[in-house]
Amino acid sequence: MSAEHVLTMLNEHEVKFVDLRFTDTKGKEQHVTIPAHQVNAEFFEEGKMFDGSSIGGWKGINESDMVLMPDASTAVIDPFFADSTLIIRCDILEPGT
Repeated sequence: MSAEHVLTMLNEHEVKFVDLRFTDTKGKEQHVTIPAHQVNAEFFEEGKMFDGSSIGGWKGINESDMVLMPDASTAVIDPFFADSTLIIRCDILEPGT
């Protein structure tokens, strides 16, 4: 599935939220939820910055910026949320890599 297909899904399903999911170094699933209007073609190229110090054992506060890089091929509509929500699995990257 391409980024373009995901953008089409957002419109077709009137998605309100996008749940960005990733696994920490201990194997626990973590997530960041953003409004769907923040997702565009650039989002799939640049990712979404987040604070890595908020995840236990990752980064100190002085070097905490990390990037959630979405994998469009993993996008699915979550059938359990009351508001239409799209799940996308993400890789974690250091900024500038």
